[in-house]
Amino acid sequence: MSSYFTDLAQQYIDGEWRPGTGSWDIIDFNPYDNEKLASITIATVDEVDAAYRAAERAQKQWAATNPYARRAVFEKALRLVEEREAEISEAIVAELGGTCLKAAFELHLAKEFLREAVHLALRPEGRIIPSPVDGKENRVYRVPVGVVGVISPFNFPFLLSLKSVAPALALGNGVVLKPHQNTPIVGGTLVAKILQDAGLPGGLLNVVVTDIAEIGDAFLEHPVPKVISFTGSDKVGRHVATVCASNFKRSVLELGGNSALVVLDDADVDYAVDAAVFSRYVHQGQVCMAANRVLVDRAVADEFTEKFVAKVKTLKAGDPRDPSTVIGPVINSSQAEAITGVVEQALAEGATALVRGPVTDNLVEPSVLTGLPADSALLKQEVFGPVAFLVPFDGEEEAVRLVNDTPYGLSGAVHTADVERGVAFAKRIDTGMFHVNDGTVHDEPIVPFGGEKHSGIGRLGGDTMLDAFTTQKWISVQHGRSGFPF
Repeated sequence: MSSYFTDLAQQYIDGEWRPGTGSWDIIDFNPYDNEKLASITIATVDEVDAAYRAAERAQKQWAATNPYARRAVFEKALRLVEEREAEISEAIVAELGGTCLKAAFELHLAKEFLREAVHLALRPEGRIIPSPVDGKENRVYRVPVGVVGVISPFNFPFLLSLKSVAPALALGNGVVLKPHQNTPIVGGTLVAKILQDAGLPGGLLNVVVTDIAEIGDAFLEHPVPKVISFTGSDKVGRHVATVCASNFKRSVLELGGNSALVVLDDADVDYAVDAAVFSRYVHQGQVCMAANRVLVDRAVADEFTEKFVAKVKTLKAGDPRDPSTVIGPVINSSQAEAITGVVEQALAEGATALVRGPVTDNLVEPSVLTGLPADSALLKQEVFGPVAFLVPFDGEEEAVRLVNDTPYGLSGAVHTADVERGVAFAKRIDTGMFHVNDGTVHDEPIVPFGGEKHSGIGRLGGDTMLDAFTTQKWISVQHGRSGFPF
């Protein structure tokens, strides 16, 4: 067992590791075997305040630090992640039930985003804008917002914490991170430990392990943070956006999805099957970009369905520590129950189970359902687990209508022999991201990642990090003398 679960089971506030002062503990369990990994006394409202105040104090000097010096911290952090890859991978497998394959996937992306943070430190540039007033010079500076609050989810906690924390820090801000209660180490204190060891000055990054039952909206309402970066469900995201707006804060929301993978009549069926199986079942389907719905033109539906079902039946479920395991456990028992409920509801509505995986504790094996009524609410919602809905369609027009018939708009994919047909199809989908002849699950450090509709507000990645974590300041200089009317 990784020493992380004993060494890092604390709060990290103002550069110090300390226990929380709450009256109860968050117990960190391995979702596969229910082994107790750690016990962390929760942070209170007072500790949230201390974390934000520490970030506020440290941020001013950090913002004034030469960006080349800031860059060096992230270069060191990247080296540390590379050196500790085996231990971090072990922690991902233990804390969130990620398979070895999933841990490698998450670490690969985490390193890519750290590499981008290295460059991001030098990215902000000012501008000089012409003025209609003689003798006036308009300067526009891009400056840090100050302090950023980050709330990260349980599915890719190491990656999705770093994805906001590293750019916000690289751009000169302070940060307070609240990881998900199910992943307090990998999504929280482990990130702090790596950046501490990389030389980040104390106070700049703080981690509070806590629960809404203890702190309410204190993390959101606190007067110090100017931006809240939240990754999670649209239900909670709506609340975060409301509280932020009422407190004049900016929110960056990366929310849920109900993505579709579309197989047109001229698609390479074997390739589309591979893409669809990965897009639905990677990390047990606990991915916001996962292909909840697989839409297949009737011209190829029989062939696709037969091959899709056959491949799903080969997916090995079990202990995520086994390198051959493809399907590990879902994060907790409430998720397992929710997924079971979705399958039972679909069957009650008249769907047919082509595959119905057994459920053992948190190990939910894959299901494939077809024949769901067109008006079923299940086709419009996010299903965060290993359940695929196969939906036949007749022609592109119907496919476009079905893909868009959801409150979400995060990702998606289309398979076709004609790339430009695929691009034309993608342009008609109301979504933030769409992929031609590929899977639905992608993230890259320099592209704008985010969704439309209920899938979020704002983008992260590349230059959009500047929009998320800096603000613009206009300073004018009058080199001559202005004339005033009185």
